[in-house]
Amino acid sequence: DLTENPLAAVPSASFRGFTRLQSLAVPPALECPGGSDAWQDVTVDRSSWLCQGQRSSCNSSEQLAWPCPENSVCAPDGPGLVQCLCEGPFHGYRCLREGTFPMLLFGGILGSATVSLSLLLWGTQRRKAKSP
Repeated sequence: DLTENPLAAVPSASFRGFTRLQSLAVPPALECPGGSDAWQDVTVDRSSWLCQGQRSSCNSSEQLAWPCPENSVCAPDGPGLVQCLCEGPFHGYRCLREGTFPMLLFGGILGSATVSLSLLLWGTQRRKAKSP
C-alpha cells in the first residue's frame, strides 16, 4: 500500500524483480506500474488506484513491444517488465555469441599488457629516482 506516500512519480524500474506482486495500491496521482495493461484488474476510487493480478508480458500476443532475440526466452521481471535470457550455449549482446567466454585468451592478453607496461614504466622512471 503506497497510498499515504507523497510520491510524485515512480520509475518503472522500481518494481523490477517483483514478479510475485499481485496487489498494489498507489496514490490517485499515479498509475499502476507498467500501466493498466500489466494488471488483470485496475480499480480507481477517490483515495487510490488498486492494481490486482499482475499479467505476464511474455504471454501477451496483442503487444509485441518486448521481442526477445533468437536464441533467448522471455521471462517476466515485474509489472510490465520482461527480461530476455539467453539459451545455452549462447551469450553476449542479443544472444549472438555461441560457446563459452575465452578466459585463457583474455587473461593472457591482459597479463602480458600489464607486465609490458610495468617494465616500460620501471625502465623509464628508475633513472629519475634519487640515490641515497
